[in-house]
Amino acid sequence: MMTAVAQGSQHGPSIHVHHVAWSRPFAWLALGWRDVWLHPAASLQHGVLIAAFWLLLLVVAGTHPYAIAALISGFMLIGPVLASGLCELSRRQQTGESLTFGASVEGISANSGSLMRFSAVLATLTVLWFVGSVILLDVVLQRPEPSLGDIQYSGFLSAWNTSELVDYLAIGGALALVVLALSVVAVPLMLDRRTGAAEAIRTSVRATAHNLPAMLVWSVLLVVLVGLGFASALLGLVVIVPVMGHATWHAYRDMVDPAAAAELRAVA
Repeated sequence: MMTAVAQGSQHGPSIHVHHVAWSRPFAWLALGWRDVWLHPAASLQHGVLIAAFWLLLLVVAGTHPYAIAALISGFMLIGPVLASGLCELSRRQQTGESLTFGASVEGISANSGSLMRFSAVLATLTVLWFVGSVILLDVVLQRPEPSLGDIQYSGFLSAWNTSELVDYLAIGGALALVVLALSVVAVPLMLDRRTGAAEAIRTSVRATAHNLPAMLVWSVLLVVLVGLGFASALLGLVVIVPVMGHATWHAYRDMVDPAAAAELRAVA
């Protein structure tokens, strides 16, 4: 049974968060899949652009394991911002507004200030991760960070063993869990209620704290899906990213919007 947990805000009315079952992330993905095919043109355009952007980065990274691992981890860190246009599409579908790609991008501008501040927080964490990566390579794994020439022209996969690469990705994954706690409902909350970035982050942390089993399942699903997307030479991201973006909207509605709970249970 889903119960509400109220928490007052110093900057506005209380935003309630709700307990959800550990299995709810599977329902969010099912609804995200449904939303992709309700407006496929706009959804898949977002997916194509994001996949193309990451393809460009991987072309620059070449085959160096440091750069590839850092990019995969970095994808998890900035993913919430990448999903903003898809969350806006799901919001517009709910309110009966235009569902074109252009409309989804324009809709983000309604609370662009908060979204930019939130993006700055994630960007800071991403920079800290890349700086921390150099320290991790030098001190813990005792591997020199690659030069630009190494990244672009050399294949160094044989220089790392499996345990080193797993350790490296595990630390990046731990940081991604922190980002998940800060962002799980932040972007859709800013789009839907025009809240500030600080309030959205506080609400995300509370939603995570009150739904730890569901959040652990959700984080595993996200890692698996992102891994499949990269393993498919990024082709899978064209569909996977839209599904995850729309699913993020439904996670928000399930944990924050009380009016949506019965509808979500009925559809899923």
